[in-house]
Amino acid sequence: MPGREIVEAFAQRLEAGDFVEAIEHFYAPDAATYENNDAPVVGRDRLAAKERGVLAAFREVKAVRVGPSLIEGDHVATRWSFSFTNAEGVTHTLDEIAWQTWRGDQLIEERFYYDPKQLG
Repeated sequence: MPGREIVEAFAQRLEAGDFVEAIEHFYAPDAATYENNDAPVVGRDRLAAKERGVLAAFREVKAVRVGPSLIEGDHVATRWSFSFTNAEGVTHTLDEIAWQTWRGDQLIEERFYYDPKQLG
């Protein structure tokens, strides 16, 4: 079960824009993420590489937590607002819920729920 201080440190990394570092620091080596109902991406190294690709595709990516993260045992739920600004300066905002499963202080599974129509 993650402590509140671990969950807060993770969220602060994302809000600071340290997305890849958050993966490298908090995700377990065998972690998996799921985008809505897509097949999972498995493995911390693959997740970090995927995140680098996303960041390279945009001029700017910002994350803002909307309200507190809710912790119940090994599960954490957080509502996020992400803004993605492309090379032309156009920004799209994505409102999502991240549902996480932790093993101690390591994130082992994360599922992102959002409406893909938000991305334009």
